[in-house]
Amino acid sequence: MKPNGAIPLDYQAEDSMLLVGGERIDALIERAGDTPLFVYDAAMLRARVARLRAAMPADLAIHYAVKANPFAPVVELMAGLVDGLDVASAGEMMLALGAGGAAEAMSFAGPGKRDRELVAAIRAGVTINLESAGEGDRALVIGERLGIVPRLAVRVNPGFDLRGSGMRMGGGAKPFGIDDTEAGALIRRLIAAGADWRGLHIFAGSQALDPSAIAEAQAATVALAARLADEADAVPPLVNLGGGFGIPYFPGEVPLDIERIGVELAQTLDNRPQILAQSRFAIELGRWLVGEAGVYLTRIVDRKTSHGQIFLVTDGGLHHQLAASGNFGTVVRRNYPVAVANRFGAPAVEEASVVGCLCTPLDRLADQVALPLSQNGDVIAMFMAGAYGASASPAAFLGHPPALEMLVGA
Repeated sequence: MKPNGAIPLDYQAEDSMLLVGGERIDALIERAGDTPLFVYDAAMLRARVARLRAAMPADLAIHYAVKANPFAPVVELMAGLVDGLDVASAGEMMLALGAGGAAEAMSFAGPGKRDRELVAAIRAGVTINLESAGEGDRALVIGERLGIVPRLAVRVNPGFDLRGSGMRMGGGAKPFGIDDTEAGALIRRLIAAGADWRGLHIFAGSQALDPSAIAEAQAATVALAARLADEADAVPPLVNLGGGFGIPYFPGEVPLDIERIGVELAQTLDNRPQILAQSRFAIELGRWLVGEAGVYLTRIVDRKTSHGQIFLVTDGGLHHQLAASGNFGTVVRRNYPVAVANRFGAPAVEEASVVGCLCTPLDRLADQVALPLSQNGDVIAMFMAGAYGASASPAAFLGHPPALEMLVGA
């Protein structure tokens, strides 16, 4: 038997039926019309942002990274709760603008921006986080052609990474950002060319659960921003410190102590070099804000035994929830939190593997976990499904229909 991650304490039940947003999952499935179904809890999203604001320095801006969950009702809700939206494509940019995000508080990051994406961002007044000097040159030419001064920030590839992060975004050769040894010269050139320089974006890594490592990276980021400001002889209007806040998916992991991070960040900002005295600061979070607020519901359509092992075959799978299957950047496969949603809280009496409907052995959502006795028609709940779920999974694989999505309590 293999352990699975801990179910967030926010989730409760009524008559053994899982509640999401205060509503029974059987009622939610009936309203949606089918499974598989992603359900996102608006109350949990609001509470998450409120807790973050209370923990962080009062003047720190909070940005939502749309790539974590681009479901339009979620983006619309988040746009009203945070100070800015960060996007990674023209498609996300149009979604964010349509959801009420303010262009002047929006940034567009990501390598490989096509000219038409730069055109769209410049016309909209969105800040472009430049990933290379060449991208900066193209943005300047496009801005001159359009007669619009482009709003440009420099994404920096720092010489350090976020210790213990799940995905390291700095500390060596990377497709992201401009190496910190070259960023100062680029900033001087952008300003000389007449660009509206909006500051720095420095992102060292993601999915970290060590508050000391995050605080250490934030302090190093502030120091790097000061050094680049000296080299460029220009004060960055905004320094985006990135994010990296993780959530506890797997057995043995514990929730991140963001209050401790807030205390240390306040000290870092209070003691920042004088050249950054007039700079504003922001953090950019996605997973930490929305990850725990989502549940993926998939119905058991077959129960079978093979070589003494029980398999619960569902109507969902990795084409909707790739990360839970262990195929989204995970080196060693471990189990996400899982439960039988209509037997929530019932004692575990058997060991079973939850698999999807795809014709591949990779389609395994939970491996040899302890569950209540389950039958066809029961509903499996996969937790921690609010981030990098539907949009980060190969929905077209094998031609099965996409999962439904729903925001409750908005």
